[in-house]
Amino acid sequence: MIEPASAIAFLAVLVGTSLLAVAARWFRPAPELPTLESWALADRRFGAPTTWFLLGGTIYTAYTFAAVPGLVYGTGALGFFALSYTVIVYPLAYVLWPRLWTMASRHGYITVADFVRGRYGSPGLALAVAVTGVLATMPYIALQLVGIRAVLAAGGLYPRGATGDLALVAVFAVLAVATYRHGLRAPTIISLVKGTAIFCSVLAVCFLVLDRLGGPGPMFDGAERALSAGGPSRASLTLAPDMFPVYASLALGSAMALLMYPHVLTAAFAASGPDALRRASIALPAWTAVLGLFAILGVAALAAGVQAPPGNAEAAVPLLVQELTPAALTGLVFGALAVGALVPAAVMSIAVATLFVRNIYVEYFHPNATPKHQTRVAQLVSLCAKIGAVCFVFGLRNQDSINLQLLGGVWILQTFPAVAIGLFTRRLHHTALLAGWAAGMAAGTLMVVSSGFSSVVPIGPDGWNVQVYAALAALTLNLSIAVILTFILDRVGVPRGRDLTTRTPPNRWSGAETIS
Repeated sequence: MIEPASAIAFLAVLVGTSLLAVAARWFRPAPELPTLESWALADRRFGAPTTWFLLGGTIYTAYTFAAVPGLVYGTGALGFFALSYTVIVYPLAYVLWPRLWTMASRHGYITVADFVRGRYGSPGLALAVAVTGVLATMPYIALQLVGIRAVLAAGGLYPRGATGDLALVAVFAVLAVATYRHGLRAPTIISLVKGTAIFCSVLAVCFLVLDRLGGPGPMFDGAERALSAGGPSRASLTLAPDMFPVYASLALGSAMALLMYPHVLTAAFAASGPDALRRASIALPAWTAVLGLFAILGVAALAAGVQAPPGNAEAAVPLLVQELTPAALTGLVFGALAVGALVPAAVMSIAVATLFVRNIYVEYFHPNATPKHQTRVAQLVSLCAKIGAVCFVFGLRNQDSINLQLLGGVWILQTFPAVAIGLFTRRLHHTALLAGWAAGMAAGTLMVVSSGFSSVVPIGPDGWNVQVYAALAALTLNLSIAVILTFILDRVGVPRGRDLTTRTPPNRWSGAETIS
């Protein structure tokens, strides 16, 4: 039964956020002809504080805040790898993002595939990066809806049957309209609400839960007893030595993959400059601290004896919140998590639309498309991406979207050599990079599918194999082929494409006023 206080608090957060999304025109500059850069990147005008909210709101999805504590609840210490990778990623981002932003702004690049096209002079490699970005991101959009539905259903705030589905579609429709009209400005203004709501709600919940359980010590003792008594056979709050390679490869591979996702790079490209990105990168670990508190709630759920449905460990924390917190706070927490899904879903749809328009539609179908026409097509594609995600969620099993998103992480990491290594050197031949990408995509997909859609696969001969993250194993093959083929292609004299990033472009960046 839905508690009235919970429902009122939940609706207040959701309705207020929806109204703010419609008011995203506050971020709009003076009236001018529409351009794709203005719609997708908000004219690159966001200062460090706004960039921090947008990047945090984009990277830390609602599903993340449910899945990480669920993983801790189900597997113990291994679930904390998410904290490690969100620590590893920001030093890498501090180095890569400002350099990539500088090249993108200097040459008018809007997508990472634009950069690859200019850096290597290879339409084929740019197309591979663009298609990979679209394929890896589309399941991620659907996963946001899956996350909202799972969290709200577990918390008793999702009406049964068509009523709940229609309510979810209505909220998503408001976001779709706001994104269609205002582009990146809509999720940016929602991210301000998301950050405030998530930070405040998790601190309040952790305080109440720790107080109910007697503090951190008794909580961890109770969780360890629960895992020993009835948890999975390998579950423990102490990581076993044979799990070190799994933990390390998951952390490193996930960090590298996160940097390549189009929605993350879209948020980074919207910054006002390299310094804004550096300052935001330094402060982003604050979001990791919040994720750590959510992970602790997975431990608390074990200690409190929460019984999540079999195969649905993500429901552990919503059930814990519902059981141990007042009704009004429960509604606020679930409202914050629902808002947490709107920001990444909107940014993902914008990133997919921009990749399609810039690197597929204009490149191969309509080279003479005007800026206004490109913007209109991108708006329609972003709308179709959201509609497709809704149809996917209601038409297929939740596990299907989870499996596809898992494959998306493997796929997107295969673009790392062309993008990240390409920022610093062109020694790798574009044809070799394309061959390495193809091999990595095929091998990674085969490893994941053959292991029953597990992200961890055995590498090595029987009896001597180690368990590692499939994406990192595929990347190793990818890089090996790229290096070997580069040597061969250079020896036989296969020409390289022209590097357009070395030329001095006209001064197109006038240092527009930033939004802090």
